[in-house]
Amino acid sequence: MQISSTHDTSSLDKPALISALHRLLPGDSVLFEREDLRPYECDGLSAYREVPLAVCLPQTVEQVREVLRLCHERNVPVVARGAGTGLSGGALPLSNGVLLSLARFMSILEIDPVNRVARVQPGVRNLAISQAAAPYGLYYAPDPSSQIACTIGGNVAENSGGVHCLKYGLTVHNVLGLKVLTIAGELLEIGGAALDAPGYDLLALMTGSEGLLGVIVEVTVKLLPKPERAQVVLAAFDDVVKAGEAVGRIIGAGIIPGGLEMMDNLAIRAAEDFIHAGYPVDAAAILLCELDGANEEVSEQILRVRQLLQEAGATEVRTARDEQERARFWAGRKAAFPAVGRISPDYYCMDGTIPRKRLPEVLSRIAELSREYDLPVANVFHAGDGNLHPLILYDANKPGELERTEEFGGKILDLCVAVGGAITGEHGVGMEKINQMCHQFAPPELAQFHSVKHAFDPQGLLNPGKAVPTLHRCAEFGAMHVHGGKLSHPGLERF
Repeated sequence: MQISSTHDTSSLDKPALISALHRLLPGDSVLFEREDLRPYECDGLSAYREVPLAVCLPQTVEQVREVLRLCHERNVPVVARGAGTGLSGGALPLSNGVLLSLARFMSILEIDPVNRVARVQPGVRNLAISQAAAPYGLYYAPDPSSQIACTIGGNVAENSGGVHCLKYGLTVHNVLGLKVLTIAGELLEIGGAALDAPGYDLLALMTGSEGLLGVIVEVTVKLLPKPERAQVVLAAFDDVVKAGEAVGRIIGAGIIPGGLEMMDNLAIRAAEDFIHAGYPVDAAAILLCELDGANEEVSEQILRVRQLLQEAGATEVRTARDEQERARFWAGRKAAFPAVGRISPDYYCMDGTIPRKRLPEVLSRIAELSREYDLPVANVFHAGDGNLHPLILYDANKPGELERTEEFGGKILDLCVAVGGAITGEHGVGMEKINQMCHQFAPPELAQFHSVKHAFDPQGLLNPGKAVPTLHRCAEFGAMHVHGGKLSHPGLERF
């Protein structure tokens, strides 16, 4: 798939640009030979690939600043990249742009156990923060399945979640401050260790902005004390719909688990073959419900949750006997994506959010679509907050199968919007879901998004063509909300 920005770079002198970048960065920090660029041609969503014009690997904030200023002066698009584990094509390079890697920003600058905060560079792995805070009895709550590899800068860009986001929130709820460079090289310090600050909430605006507004060079995160006790209850069901209804019973009873995850039979069998977590492979679905907190509180909640699960029709309810079994239960869930990758040549990972009460009917409709498109689906998701991750299994080597898979995925996202949900919960929009943004938002809303983008990046050089579609694209896609029979904001096409 050929990806390029709308910027006219036909007159760009590539050798002159490479030479200028070499003057700013050490020799091994500028890649421009095709074989060196290949490893950067895609992120975790491998359906889209593009080789960038060049890759820069700066090591200091000043080097990032100078690269941005150079690209700004020469009208060269820039895509910022973390570990490349994203699943929406958000860090997909541009054929006529510079890929700016933050992989060398790997330092944990400060762990402050008194104020329970950590200051880290954007290339620090998510899990490394909790490992560094562990000696103080603290940890960082958001835990994406890729936490062993994904970086905090990418987590902020995508507003990542994880299996414990139901109780402890997404990245946006756990970030206190950012240092961000604009495309013109201006350093913005947003938020901080204080609980509140005057003015607009730019911290929330930057979190989930997918690299469209600035380049993150430092992150201050909130640390939490490790709970006194954490224990997992595993429940098996002979019907996916019953499992979905059980989720509503638990939340409706006023219990907020640390994590509440669901897997269907295809995902269960794949994970069990891969991790040997002890899952019941004959179950149609399982729920993993983790309760954490004070010892007495957890004991009471486990008894109540077991009762609710049995009332909902669970065929088996099992409580983790010790920390090792708890870890195995979660290892199976966190390895579900790669596990499914072992049973299919390719899979397409979707990410949408729905109201919890619509879970049973949405799962039934996904099953109908699976039969209609003749493509298997493994369902793995954060059931407690309605964040779905249907994995559509396909073979890209079969003519037309990728296109059919993308159409199927689009139908799932449209379904999420139709029941009052959203086309993403934590993976971002990127390239994968940009057409579905036309279903999610009307022209006045898209116009406001572009106005915000223009305020930070007037030339549209940062990650262009991602996340927010133009009205022209929506009109071509055939999904634009039309007001009075015409596009209401024709000037939007220029962005």
